[in-house]
Order: sequence, then structure tokens, then C-alpha cells
Amino acid sequence: MTNPPGPVWPIREAVLVCVGPGPDSEKLVRRAARRANQTGAPWHAIVIETPSMLALPESARARILGILHMAQEMGAKTATLTGQGAVEVAIAYAREHNLGTLLVGRDRYRRLPWQHGFAEKLGRLAPDLELLQVARDDEEPGTTQSRFVPKAWPSRLAWRPYLWSFLVVALVTAGSAPLHDHLDLANIIMIFLLTVVFAAVRLGRGAAALAAFLSVESFDFFFVPPRFSHAVHDAQYLVTFAVMLTVALVVGQLTAGLRFQASVASKREQRMQALYEMARDLSSALNLEQIVTICQRFIKQGFNASVTVFVPGLEEQLTLAEGSARLEAVDVGIAQRCFAQGQSIGLEMGMIPSSHALYVPLKAPTRRCGVLAVVPDDQTWELPLEQKQLLDTSASLIAIALERVHCVILARDAQVSMESERLRNALLSAISHDLRTPLTVITGLTDAMRMAIPALPEPHASLACAVRDEVARTTTMVNNLLDMARMQMGNIVLNREWQTLEEVVGISMSGCTPLLAQHTVRIELPADLPLLELDTGLMGRVFHNLLENAAKYTPPGSQITLSAHQEGDSVQIVVADNGPGLPPGMEKELFEKFTRGKMESTVGGFGLGLAIVRSIVEAHGGSVWAENGPEAGARFVLMLPVGHPPTIPEEF
Repeated sequence: MTNPPGPVWPIREAVLVCVGPGPDSEKLVRRAARRANQTGAPWHAIVIETPSMLALPESARARILGILHMAQEMGAKTATLTGQGAVEVAIAYAREHNLGTLLVGRDRYRRLPWQHGFAEKLGRLAPDLELLQVARDDEEPGTTQSRFVPKAWPSRLAWRPYLWSFLVVALVTAGSAPLHDHLDLANIIMIFLLTVVFAAVRLGRGAAALAAFLSVESFDFFFVPPRFSHAVHDAQYLVTFAVMLTVALVVGQLTAGLRFQASVASKREQRMQALYEMARDLSSALNLEQIVTICQRFIKQGFNASVTVFVPGLEEQLTLAEGSARLEAVDVGIAQRCFAQGQSIGLEMGMIPSSHALYVPLKAPTRRCGVLAVVPDDQTWELPLEQKQLLDTSASLIAIALERVHCVILARDAQVSMESERLRNALLSAISHDLRTPLTVITGLTDAMRMAIPALPEPHASLACAVRDEVARTTTMVNNLLDMARMQMGNIVLNREWQTLEEVVGISMSGCTPLLAQHTVRIELPADLPLLELDTGLMGRVFHNLLENAAKYTPPGSQITLSAHQEGDSVQIVVADNGPGLPPGMEKELFEKFTRGKMESTVGGFGLGLAIVRSIVEAHGGSVWAENGPEAGARFVLMLPVGHPPTIPEEF
């Protein structure tokens, strides 16, 4: 047997809010959220299901659930509890979770002198807890009760249990009358007490109280001498009546309480069993179609409704999930709004509106996974508080299952992509190594042919030069393949030294002189540029590729400009031309591997030059992007960090 929770240790300003049918519940939740944000302490919001709350209309109970969900979205830890008395349950929860402050509203009802409100009972039973009462909103003149409690409650009173209670007592009285001469009066009292117990078990608390009073009245009138009158010849029978009435009331109330607890436990067990079976099935689901099938079966059995499952597609637009059927009552526009807002749509005061569908978002820990569109089979379908909680919990389980399947698909695709990339890099590396030897031999042979004595006559000499130029171009492409493979496999090591930008650009210019023979090149490098810590060979390849790219995609006679200037802690380098510019929308795609500015072009190449540029620049801690010039042509912009260059001593 576990010990009850002890007093609260006030180690933090944790707040507890009890959400009820009163109009101040929403205000209490918002006040608690503000207090928690100011102090940084956690706060809790709970709903306590008592027999009186279960008697509320579904509209009021739906509003209570809505406020509880609002508290959860505002960062509260929420719970739904059950008990005979809300005060005792609230105190036990506060002590169990070490919550030292209870936020309550002021009493709105006029009570008799011996009656106490919720806050007063808390103060008497838990002096170790701090109570904060929030000022209530002004009510309309003449209003004395909560606007969330139905004013026409007498018309909604369940009168049938009381009628059955009266009939049961009448039948027991009629059946016991022939036994008057054969049984002692004490045994007849036991029969009436058994009647009260029966009324408490089958008809409820109020009917049991009525049965207690009717049993005492019937016993007095029909069995106590003188019979068929309320006169009592022996005063001791008055004590008998009082004891009988007290025992009947106590037994009836206890039995009704046990009946209530048993009913709540049975419903809770059914919900937990349904959730357990659903969670078990979802845990073994391997794809989206299986999840949809499990969801449809659970909604059909638990809610007598059909369901359509939407999942996000491109640009977060909802599409039908695989295996889900489109229902006529489902509106995709409302589902899209539900997905965007992250809140249920279609439930108003416990009833489904004219759309005849309830839309519930599927929210996983990392993202929103879709929307459930629930369409009831019965148009008068109502969703009680317990069912709404069950639906929200099942939606969370479905969302987690969808998130798990999504992550599995992403992991599988990433693994396939990694393996494909590794295989491609290995293939490129192997091809590059195998091609470099024959290309070197061909280059040597063409040089030998050009330097032969006597010299080759025309047109053989021109053909040898053309062969050498094509071999040089092919060698550049093979080197690009090899460099890209090395970079993708992480085998590149920077040999960084402090260099002037002018020296690096000069080295790259010397290697692409034939490519720039038909273009005008302008170099605009200020004399006060700082030193940069660069790998000279790799950065030379960057400028070589950029200049080669500009020469290949601009007509002869175009101007290519290479300029640079310092911006804060970085140096901006721009390679611009006055050619036709970049294709619209391809500013970012150009830096991807095997991407060319024109898909069908006579310009040779594999589309790796700019991809190598980006890899080398990023390896140096910089960035690169492409854009069209303000007037014409294309611009490739590099940003390289300055770092902390060494100080160069002045020469005298």
C-alpha cells in the first residue's frame, strides 16, 4: 500500500489550474501561462471528472476540453482525472507533482452559511498550498449563475430513474406486505435496505436517496403498528426510523459512488485497450497503406465513422494517402486550413456542423504529418469529452507512426544516395586515372610530331596542333573528374599559405591563355587588398574554371572582368562578363554536378567546373553564388575570409 503524498516543498513557483465549466477557466489558463513565462517554472492544467461534471451537457464539456487543449498548446502539462470530489483530487495531484500554487477563480454563486466554495475548501483542507484568486469578469445585471450551466436544468432532469425508484419501492412494499405476520420487522427493514442498494446500483445517487425516504415512509405506514397510519405507539420506533434512514442514505451514496467509479474504470479500461491494440498494430506497420488501414479500422470500431487520411506533398499541399478513399463529405480546402493552423476544425459545441466532417491535424514531435477527416455514419453523431480525448490520442499515435515511416523512407533514400554517390565517385576516380596515361602519351606524341625534323608539311602540322589542343581540353575535363571524385570522397587536404590575390590570379591566367585569346580580359585588383590564406593550386583551379566558363559561354570579342574589394572581414571577388547572361532560374542549379547552362550545346564539358569551384571555395571557409548583371552578362561572386594575415615589414 502506497503512502499518500506529503506536503509540498516550495522549491519553485509551479502553478496548478483546474479547468471547469465556469466562465473564468479560460482566463485562469491565460493567467497561469503568463505567470509561468515570467518565472520560467512549469505549470499544469487538469480536468476533474466528477458525477456533477458528467451530468453537464456536451456543449459545456466540449468547451472544457477546448480550454484544456489550449493550455497544452501554451506549454502546460495536462491531465484528465476522475474522483468524487474535485477538491480532494486537486490537492492530491498538487502534492504528488510538488505544485505549490493553485490558481482559482472567485465564487459566483450565493451559498448558504454552511456551504463553502471551491477556494474555501482548498484553504481548509490544504493549508500548505498557496491560493491565488483571479478577479472575475463583470456579469450582466441579474445574472447569478454561470452562462455555461444550462438555465433550463429542471427540464433536462432525468426523471425516469426517480419514477423507477418509486415503482421499485412500491413493488417491494406490496411483496413484503404478506410477510408481515411471518417475518420480524428487523428483517423487513433489511429488505428495504436491499431495495435502496438496488436503486443505487441501477438508478444512481438521486434515485437511491429517494428510495431511502420512500422506504422509511412505507415501513412506517404499512408495517409499524398501528398500521396504515403515521402514528407510533412506541417512541423507540423513532430511533429505528432515524437509523434506517441514515443507513439507507449512507449505503445508497456509497453504492452509487462505487457504481460511478466502476463505470469510469470500465470506460477507461476500454479506451486503454483500444489504444493499446492500435499502438501495437501501428508499431508493426511498415508503409503508409498499412497505417491507413489500421486507422480506418480503429475509427470505424471506436467512433462509428469513416475516415480519409491526407498527407503533405509538394509545397505542403495535402494529397490523399495511399490506400485512403476520398469521401464526398470531405472538403480538401478545410483539410488544408486545418493542416496550416494545426487545430481541429468542424467540431462546434460537441456536434458536427453542416460539413458533416471533423478534421483533426496529425502533429508529430518534429512536424505535421497530415490531417484526419472523420465522417460519422450517423448525422446526429455527438462526440463526448472522453471520445474527443480518445480521438486526439489516437491522432497522436497515427502521427508518430507516419513520422516513423517518413524517417525510414528518408533514411533509405539517403543510404541509396550515399551508395550511389560513392559508387559514382569510385567510378570517376578509376576512369580518370586510366585516362590520364593514354592522354599523356598522346600529348607527347603530338609534341614530337610538331618538333620533328624536317617539319611536317601542311596540313599535317595543323592537324597535329589541333590534336594537341583537343588532348589538352580532354585532360582538363579528366582532371576535373578526378578532383571532384577526391573532394566528394573527402581526400582533399588544403596546403594553405598566405598569398596575394594578384599572384594566384596571374598563375590561373597563364594556364588559360589560349581560351581567352578571342576575349578582352580586365583585371581590377586594388593594391591595398590584404593577404589571403589560400591553397594556391586549388584556388588557381577556381579562377581557371571561372574564366574558362566565361570564355566558353560568351561570343568572341566579349569582355571579361575580374575585380575584388574588401568588405569587412571578407574579400569579395567578382568574375563578370557582358555575354547573354544566365538562364532564368538556374542561378543555384549551375553549381550542381553535371549541370550545364544549356542542355543542348556544342560547348564541350561535363558540367563539373562550377561544382569544383563551389567545393574549393567552401573548403576555404567562403561562399560563392551566381547572378545576372545589372545591365547584361553573368556575375560569379566569391566571398573569402580575410583571417589574420601576418604583418609585412616595410622596406627601406
